Formats: sequence, C-alpha cells, structure tokens
Amino acid sequence: MKRLLELIRNKYFIAIVAFGVWMLFFDKNDMLSQYEYRTEVNKLQQEKDFYLRETASVKKDLQELDSNLNSAEKFAREKYFMKKDNEDVFVIVKQKEEEK
Repeated sequence: MKRLLELIRNKYFIAIVAFGVWMLFFDKNDMLSQYEYRTEVNKLQQEKDFYLRETASVKKDLQELDSNLNSAEKFAREKYFMKKDNEDVFVIVKQKEEEK
C-alpha cells in the first residue's frame, strides 16, 4: 500500500497519467475520433468496391453492345421496353405474396 501511494505521488507518474488521459479523451485525435474515422474509411471502402463492381459490369455490357447488333436490340427491349412499330409490349409484374 505504501508503495502504491509513493507511485501515485510521483510527479512523473502523474505527468504520464495526465498525458495519457489528455491523449485518450481531449486531443483532437482522441480515441472516439479515431474510431469514427476508421468506421468512415470502412464505409467508403465498401462503396468503392461496390462502384468498381458496377463499373466492371457496365464496361462488360458496353463491350457486348458494341460488338453485336442483336445484343444491342435485346438490351434495348429488356432494359428500356423499346419495341418495333408493329409490336405490342406486355410488362408482367409479379406481386409479392402477402404474409399471413
């Protein structure tokens, strides 16, 4: 117990503890800020991965559309519901079953 009191009264120990508390809670780069920054970085990384996948998909579709006229017609019909003058287009929408 006496050794603990001597340690607590030591000016270097007090300075180190004060510095540690200051760095953990009061500095502009405290632990809470670091956690928020890390969370934001993870979120942005996920968005980056999503957009890279979407870009690759769009590039693949563009390459396919540039290479084949039939695929361009199929793409226009499926995505934009385009049709020829003498055709009718029927869009079938499936309804979700109501939960009981």
